[in-house]
Amino acid sequence: MGLFNIQISLPDRPGSLGAVASAIGFAGGDIRSLVVLHSAEGRGVDDMTVAIPGSDPTDLLEVLGAIGGVEVISISAAQ
Repeated sequence: MGLFNIQISLPDRPGSLGAVASAIGFAGGDIRSLVVLHSAEGRGVDDMTVAIPGSDPTDLLEVLGAIGGVEVISISAAQ
């Protein structure tokens, strides 16, 4: 499994984080850690570590990108 650190921006409203978690699960991923960095002006920014099958996060990025209002700010391989 590949392990990735992902920073996302998402709408600060009920269900947004749940949609992200469901999308990660749909892509075969597993959230290993999650930190809410901040929330302001109707947006939240979260850091998460996600394990996915294989070493290519393309499918995960596509699934996250399909969620309305969610923006992947950065992604990098976890150490």
